Amino acid sequence: MRYFIYLSYDGTAYHGWQIQPNGISVQECLNRALTALVGQPVACTGAGRTDAGVHAACMVAHFDAEPRTGPRGERFEDWMATRLDRMLPPDIAVRCVRPVRSDAHARFDATQRTYHYSVVTAKCPFARHYAMRLTAPHDFEAMNRAAARLLDVSDFTSFAKLHTDAKTNICRVSRACWQQTGPASWRFEIAADRFLRNMVRAVVGTLLEVGRGRIDQEGFERIITRRNRCAAGDSVAANALSLVDIAYPADIFLDNPDLRPCTRNSSRLTADTASCSRKPNNTCG
Repeated sequence: MRYFIYLSYDGTAYHGWQIQPNGISVQECLNRALTALVGQPVACTGAGRTDAGVHAACMVAHFDAEPRTGPRGERFEDWMATRLDRMLPPDIAVRCVRPVRSDAHARFDATQRTYHYSVVTAKCPFARHYAMRLTAPHDFEAMNRAAARLLDVSDFTSFAKLHTDAKTNICRVSRACWQQTGPASWRFEIAADRFLRNMVRAVVGTLLEVGRGRIDQEGFERIITRRNRCAAGDSVAANALSLVDIAYPADIFLDNPDLRPCTRNSSRLTADTASCSRKPNNTCG
């Protein structure tokens, strides 16, 4: 029987999602727990990769296992979700386990993925591990005008990591905008059918250059059309990036097709930067 497992994790301590030869990964931790629980080797397949230090309010992976009833008569997927959550370290949480069709694939069946990148415009101790601090003024309206252009782009070579195994740099972005989430906090939300390695961080870094006035709208357009990573801005830090949603066709699930685990409390993994606001001076209290 094939199952989808929905996870949340703080990526600070991990070398990304995918198993690495020289560092611990989220996938490795999950495989170990699944193998111990099922009693035979289990290798899960993720919906995609997150880089070292990137977080996930919602990651999906699939695995195969022989279903059985829990010791108290629970459904196999409910029993497994509870046991896995207890076995995994505190920075990885299991949201649910769902039965799916035998040919369902966590990566190839995903229709949309959504990322958030968080920034703060004032010093905020509660957000320092999960948001980028902007120390200079930024024009978020200009950044949103540039971001809107991404919806018309198909080739994202200018924002793609060089020398990867990607066969194509074609992506379809359906949403790209900056939203103010608090007095001194903003969030960039981007949704697409697929993402290239380092793509979101490169897009954000370039948009921040627009916000500083170093790149105008025509310059942003030229960066896109040049299809050259060297033309775009620097990649921003990974710690402020979170994967927050992955969508699938309803007909691959064997349980309630309307269940959306990713949208339930989707962004509470990271610190609440909305509470951070700039005081008129540096006094405390």
